[in-house]
Parts: sequence; C-alpha cells; structure tokens
Amino acid sequence: MVSFDNKSYSKKLLHLISWGHWFTFFNILAAIGFSSFYLFNESMPETLFGQAYLFTTWISHIAFLTFISFVLLLFPLTLVFPHTKFIRTSGSIIFTVGLLLLVLDAFIYNRLGYHLNASSSSQIIDLITEQINENATTFYLVSAILAVVILAFQLVISNFAWKHLMQLQKTVFARVVVLFLVVSFFFSHLSHIWADANLDYDILQQDTMLPLSYPATAKTLLTKYGLFNLTDYLERKTSPLAFTSTIPDYPVIAPKECKGMISTNDVEQVSTFLVLTDKQLGVEQLKQFQQRSSTASMLLEQHIDTGLNSDSWFNFFYSLPSIYQEEILSQKPSPVLFQAVKQLNLATSFTTVSSSTKLNSEMVDQEQPWYHALFEQHNDLENISTILFANNLNAMSPGLHVFYFSSNDAQSEESQYHFELFVDALLLAQKQKKQKDYIWVSSMSNLNEDTRLSTKPALFAYPTSQPTKADEITYLTSHMDLQPTLMKNWLNCFTPVQDYAAGDDLLTLTKDRVIANTTAKGMMVFNKDKSVFIDQNGNFQSYSRQLEAPITVNADFPLMIDGVHYIKQFSDTSGKQ
Repeated sequence: MVSFDNKSYSKKLLHLISWGHWFTFFNILAAIGFSSFYLFNESMPETLFGQAYLFTTWISHIAFLTFISFVLLLFPLTLVFPHTKFIRTSGSIIFTVGLLLLVLDAFIYNRLGYHLNASSSSQIIDLITEQINENATTFYLVSAILAVVILAFQLVISNFAWKHLMQLQKTVFARVVVLFLVVSFFFSHLSHIWADANLDYDILQQDTMLPLSYPATAKTLLTKYGLFNLTDYLERKTSPLAFTSTIPDYPVIAPKECKGMISTNDVEQVSTFLVLTDKQLGVEQLKQFQQRSSTASMLLEQHIDTGLNSDSWFNFFYSLPSIYQEEILSQKPSPVLFQAVKQLNLATSFTTVSSSTKLNSEMVDQEQPWYHALFEQHNDLENISTILFANNLNAMSPGLHVFYFSSNDAQSEESQYHFELFVDALLLAQKQKKQKDYIWVSSMSNLNEDTRLSTKPALFAYPTSQPTKADEITYLTSHMDLQPTLMKNWLNCFTPVQDYAAGDDLLTLTKDRVIANTTAKGMMVFNKDKSVFIDQNGNFQSYSRQLEAPITVNADFPLMIDGVHYIKQFSDTSGKQ
C-alpha cells in the first residue's frame, strides 16, 4: 500500500512538473511578445552585429527571466503542495502578475528611462499618480481589461497544456525553440564580453533596454544620452560633459508677449531685492531673519547651489544647468526675467558691498563679469551706511535690485556683520510699505569643490494675503527656481517655464524632485535622500556631512538617469518647438 501511494505521488508530481514546463514555455512566448515594447524605445543599432545582439539578447534575456520565475516560485510550490487545482491556479496568478509587471515596467522605461526599482520609487509613484489624475476612468479601465485578458490567457494555456500534455511531449518544435534560446543566451553574453573589452558602443548602448540589466559604466549611459562625446568614449579619453547635439536658441520674449503683466499702480511699486553673500548661511541665522519679516516667507532648508563663481551666477539668472552656459552666453540673450523687466521699464541695479577698498579699486580696471552687463546701474560700496535706512531703501526705483556682499578672510567677520545688519534693515523697512516687496536671501557660489554636494539654506519673502505665513520648506530647491518664481508671481508672466528654465515656481512646489547640475569634471544629482557626484570616469561619490568630505558610494543608475532628464529638459522641450 505504501509503495502504491509513493508511485501515485511520484507520478502526480512528475505530471505537474511536466505541465509546469510547458506552461512556462507558453508564457515565455507571451513575455517575448509583450517585451517588444522595449524595442520601440531604442534606436536600431547601426551594425549587423549590433542588430544580431539586439535580437538574441532580447529573446534570451526575457526567456531567462520567465524561466527563473518558474524555478523560484512555481516549482517550489509544486514540490511543497502538489495539488492540481491549487498549482494550476497559483501558476496562472503568478504569471498574470509577472506579465502585468512587465507591461508596467515597459511603460515606466518609456517615460522615465529606467526600470522598476526601489531607489526611484517616489518618481515611479508620481508618474502613476499623474496618469490616474489625468484620466482615472481610462487608467483603471485599461488596467482592468489588460489584467482580465492576461488572466484569461493564463487559464486557457493552463488548461490546454494539462489536457494535451502527452501530445506536447511528442512535439519537436519546442525543442528547436529552446535550443535557439539557449544558443542566443550564450551568443549575447559572449558578444557583450567582447564589446565590453573592445568598447563596442553599438552593443553597450543597449545595456539599459531590458529589465534587471544596467550599463557597465556610467560613461556609456552619458554617451547614450548625448552628454559625452562618442569619439572620446571610443578612444577611452576623459573630457568634460558637453552636448553632442546643437543646443536650441534661448527664447526671446516678443515685444507684446508680456503686455499687461503689470496692470495697477500698486503693483508697479513692488520691487525684488536679491541679497547675496559669498559665505554660507545657517538655518538658525535665516530663522532669525524670517522672524523679522512682515510678509509671508519660505525657509528653504534643502536649497542647492553647486556652482563655482560664474557657474553659480548662470544657474541663478538663467535657471539652467551649467552645461548650457558657454553656448547660451555666446548667443548673448538676456535672461527672460531681465527681458520682461526691460519691457516694463523697471530699474535694475547691482550693488557690491566689500570692506576691501583695494579690491574695489582693482575691479575698475579689470574686465567685469558677464552678468554685470545685465544691470543698468552698478554701485561699489565699502559699507552700508548709505543704504541702511528705511527711507533710502523704500525710495529705490521699482525694479530688480541685487546686493552682493563680498569678503576675504581678513574682513570676513566685518562683511558678515554688514550683511546681517542690511538684511535686518531691509526686512524692517517693509513694515513702512503698503505694497510689500519680494526679498531673496542666500549665499552665492561655493568656496571650493568639496562643499558642492552640501545644502545651502535660503530665505524667500513674498507679498501675500497671509502676511504671517512662515513656512519651512523641506523639498529640494535650487537657484534655478528663482527666475520662474519671479516671472510668474512678481511680473505675472505665464510663459511656460519649460521654455526657458529647468527650475519650478517655488510657490506652487508640492513634491520632491530630482535636481541635477554639471561641472567641468562631471555631474551632480540630488534627491530627497542623498546627493551624488558622477565624475568623467563614471565613478559615484557622495558628501558626508559628518566628515565634511566626499565619500565613495555604490552606483545608482536610476538616479543618474533622472539627473540626465533634468539637465536635458530645456534642450528636449525647446528642440521640439
């Protein structure tokens, strides 16, 4: 009796395992069909060898992932609980979920450029939420239909494989298909090993295409997205990041495009004051300033400024990553904010406050920085005695006024004292004005490269119907957000932000973003959890606040891709117009 039961159990188990193989085989064919969506997101390789690799790696990789799903999920379940109805039902559910995840992953790859992963969960959730908000009915209807169709397919092939198992085992075509998949698997892997050794870009650029596969180096990915020169890549050279395609022209506001942006006499008296210092500010210091504000204010605790000298000013005024600087400045257009200010006949001034008289005298003979040409009036002051009183501040012509406090090691404390005194005076002077001004307080630029990945808090005060409103913003912000904020809220100009900037309006910011910028040595990417620097060789570094120095970290390619999208959004948007 025991022997009979053992034989019956073994026969039943072998029957279920054999059914599982055929059930998985049909799902491999289905998965290959669904995964063809990945191919539409990539350009066709130029060489025949690259095209052969594309086809073989596509079908073999998807087949491998499907078969591994059977080995890791359905096969152990069959051994533990070999009941026919349970295993067939479980198999149908497992592969239905698997194919749905494959479709979802293909959609995410199409929109974001990377696959499902934990590190980019917030971006993925935001994308799905956006689709639901755009048309919830369509989203849920398509999802439900797709799920029902896939589940019905699973039930059909499950029943077919079970009833025709004997006939299927006698067929030859399946063996040919499996053999071809195995050969393709080894061919694609050997081809990739060769391509990696010989730097065959036609093959290596395909590494990000399929799920659970990422590029061997960050440099391959940067080359693929047009931020690294292909010739230098093939010759294993290190060169600065630069666009390999033409950068679109910077926009110019038409003469009547911003007509009517300012419509009342009251609004015409509103100015914007940008108070900047070359020393990093602290959160507690800005909180004290915030307490003196008579208008609504935002303390930007996670503010980012990655630039050095000219780069930081370019990010600040043009709201674009530094990689655009050389080309945009050669076109010689003013930032759209200055174009709008000029059309509205508002004043612009740049005041440098430095306790070093020697520095001020030398600047007369030196070539002025490019951003000085943006302003009508320039002032060089040794102290703030002439601009400290409320009457003087409130009597300034309506417009955009920049006050930059520059210091050196010898006058650092004195300069910071003047800076704090001036900010206090400016904020207190607002209490005498009926129409409040926009006030921005922050540091400008980095003293050295080691501090680029650290945050630099800033303060933004703005007129509103809720003057006592004081927010502490923990979302990531950057200098590139200022121009869009002023264009929309100060000048009431609703030119689409993506047409001229990489930043966003601070007053409508409701979620965390990935923010990125470039340097001559690589790119920096920030999200709510970490900041990373990717150098020209594809090495990843982060910044330790405890050590106050860069540290090596593991590669995070999804975060890097998000950073590339942020950097390229102006060129991609403007290039389509």
